[in-house]
Amino acid sequence: MANSVEIKHLDLSFGAVEVLKDLNLHITEGEFLVLLGSSGCGKSTLLNCIAGLLEVTDGQIFIKGNNVTWAEPSERGIGMVFQSYALYPQMTVRGNLSFGLKNAKFSKAEIERRVARASEILQIEPLLDRKPSALSGGQRQRVAIGRALVRDVDVFLFDEPLSNLDAKLRTDLRVELKRLHQQLGNTMIYVTHDQVEAMTLADRVAIMKDGAIQQLDAPRTIYTKPRNKYVAGFIGSPAMNFIKGEISGGDPVFSCDGLSIPLKDYPFEAPFSGSAWMGIRPEHIRVGDMADGCAYTADVKIDLVEPMGADTLIWTELAGDPFRMRIEGQMDVKAGETIRIGVDTSVASLFDVASELRL
Repeated sequence: MANSVEIKHLDLSFGAVEVLKDLNLHITEGEFLVLLGSSGCGKSTLLNCIAGLLEVTDGQIFIKGNNVTWAEPSERGIGMVFQSYALYPQMTVRGNLSFGLKNAKFSKAEIERRVARASEILQIEPLLDRKPSALSGGQRQRVAIGRALVRDVDVFLFDEPLSNLDAKLRTDLRVELKRLHQQLGNTMIYVTHDQVEAMTLADRVAIMKDGAIQQLDAPRTIYTKPRNKYVAGFIGSPAMNFIKGEISGGDPVFSCDGLSIPLKDYPFEAPFSGSAWMGIRPEHIRVGDMADGCAYTADVKIDLVEPMGADTLIWTELAGDPFRMRIEGQMDVKAGETIRIGVDTSVASLFDVASELRL
């Protein structure tokens, strides 16, 4: 499949500070790619480079095969939606949607056609004659998306568009964005620090840290086979449990503080012995009768219980470190009780202590 956006050896520095370092990225036609990372990782900076809002230090950016590295934002064939709605308060919704098209000298009939199409897709037809002050946050964000949509471009860029909304509105608009992508089939690049948005929306996720991409993969692959310890700890809520120990033996065993876990079920990429981190997701811990048959079982005392409806979070301790488990919500457990747990090593993750790369 053809590349829609191509980034080659991109560098960006502000004085002596390197923000993006030799970054390469290929986004295929019609793909929904999410740039995910914590604050300051470079994700919004990268998006602004693609949009032409920041001048790169080195490297090249191609959109639809055209080198746009030094092109103006208006010449790149992109539509951008920002975190702030940035609507003109004195104009109606119709005026906000049509303003850019009028400046671009489109005919009245073409403007009406594009506004009607965008408002139908986003279900904002009843709002066209209202001003932004009469709209809810979710409605304003739909109008902001509509303003990008009327441009009829190949690539849409979203810079944390849902972060100003409350939890329910974020969920509702997230579903609408996914439907919008399925309906339009355009390339979309979406920046967020919210892993739920990333995992639910993306065809592929690029997890960033310190101006570099740590892993670029499908959400399922990132969840099941994180490339390094940083990615493993960043994805998942609650976060992955980590235990530091040693791997040894011809039939490898992970051991630490009197704990010994056989690794016969772990899918090693190559034989390894030495210091390692074992990562276990809270939802992969087997409890009670389900622990039978696991490579490792233990009786642990419950420190804290957090009921969450559909599931329950349990806090305990393993090998001297805090340890979290996610269990079925209707199980009756209480702080102070002892329960049997099992570790399924076939779904665990192991990382070399020195490089922090997956084993």
